[in-house]
Amino acid sequence: MSEINWKPVKSSSTPLYLQIVNFIRNKIMSGEWTIGTKLPSQRQLATSFEVNRSTVITALQELIAEGLLEAKAGSRTIVANNTWNVLAASSPNWPEYVQAGIHQPNKSLIQQINKAEAEPAILRLGTGELGSELIPADAMQQILTSLQHEPLSLGYEEPKGNMQLRETLSGYLRNKGIYASPSSILIVSGGLQALQLIAWGLLRKGSVILHEAPSYLNSLSMFESVGIRGVGIPLDRHGLQMESLVRLKRQHDAALLYTIPSFHNPTGAVMSEERRKQLTEIAHRETLPLIEDDVYGDLWFEDAPPPPLKADDRGGNVLYLGSVSKALSPGLRIGWLVGPEQVIDRLADIKMQTDYGSSSLSQAVVNQWIRSGKYEAHLARLRASLLRRRDLMLDILKHSFSDCCTWNIPDGGFYIWLQLQKGISARKLFQHVLQKGILLNPGTIYDKFDDSHLRLSYAYPSESELIQGMQSLAKMIKEDFRQ
Repeated sequence: MSEINWKPVKSSSTPLYLQIVNFIRNKIMSGEWTIGTKLPSQRQLATSFEVNRSTVITALQELIAEGLLEAKAGSRTIVANNTWNVLAASSPNWPEYVQAGIHQPNKSLIQQINKAEAEPAILRLGTGELGSELIPADAMQQILTSLQHEPLSLGYEEPKGNMQLRETLSGYLRNKGIYASPSSILIVSGGLQALQLIAWGLLRKGSVILHEAPSYLNSLSMFESVGIRGVGIPLDRHGLQMESLVRLKRQHDAALLYTIPSFHNPTGAVMSEERRKQLTEIAHRETLPLIEDDVYGDLWFEDAPPPPLKADDRGGNVLYLGSVSKALSPGLRIGWLVGPEQVIDRLADIKMQTDYGSSSLSQAVVNQWIRSGKYEAHLARLRASLLRRRDLMLDILKHSFSDCCTWNIPDGGFYIWLQLQKGISARKLFQHVLQKGILLNPGTIYDKFDDSHLRLSYAYPSESELIQGMQSLAKMIKEDFRQ
């Protein structure tokens, strides 16, 4: 059941319990709460309604007496009927349909984070996107204005995406050492859709994917939903550790490897040039396709990372993923996938079946950003801003966290991978500070066995929020979690 945003009016002449009765009755009679729906616990309802638990109990007892609710032994109260005289069998059992859906739900922890991110009062220290201060809203308005003088199509684009944008990206990628014709580029609605299309279009049910552990991949449910399993390979500050790669590939007959070599999410690590060469050699020898997720690749601070794996790809072994979501605007929902033409043709066909193409307006906007040179200028300013925020977070860590945590120093991207002192549970800390209005990303999102790390982001909070949130976090760790 989704969150309840209604509360009884305490100044009303209608008793509180009766207001609650009317609210629940209306939810049931309107079909919003269908037969079989489980209500939150009495304690949760009391918290949502901001009333005493006894008031909730009185309301539920009246609805049970009316036959609308039923109290199941050992479980929560459920909706039992939706009229005074129609049997439950006359209405679809929507909860059963919900449970039967092919696509698996997010992990409960991720659902909790997604819900908290929608709360304006929450201070978000782990969110992996640019904060409003770093999104170039004024320049975006100028780009939109300039498009008034351009021939603009607002119809459906061709399956692979807007040709002008793909031509622009072909030139943009050459600066990275990637030579890709427009026909080998697919425009996608963000990097997440590219992974989804790969799962649907290229992998068999029962396939195994190798990935870094920890990895962003662990928070994506669509691979599991189509019967695909992930196997993690450890990484260090130089990136993926190669020692176990061949063994695990052969042991699991792995279908491909997914990697984030530049400014890894969540650790911030950069795969060294030597290991990139090792990886491409192993992948070629073992016939192991690679998905290279390079959405953070432009966000370096002082020195650019080594060339992408795709730049050294001569056999079409690498599927290369880029996006403007991390560097420009997540709301545009524009990314790109580069690969062999037969792969791009296949995935373009699937994309047309699912959404009939990414937004034509967003594609025109991104094309104008890159083609005009404004994107490169924006990146220069953004790197300086992110570096300043990284240094601010590092300074706070040095002065307030040195006796309870260790951390990496990223050379780009969004994240600091914070390791908590032994005995401090990241998941328990997450729940504790969330009650105090601070949202963190615990390590278990990225590796189910990791309860000792936090992913901290200096990209989303403003500098004042960063200071406030980090100082409050340090205080809570020392006062409530130190042994």
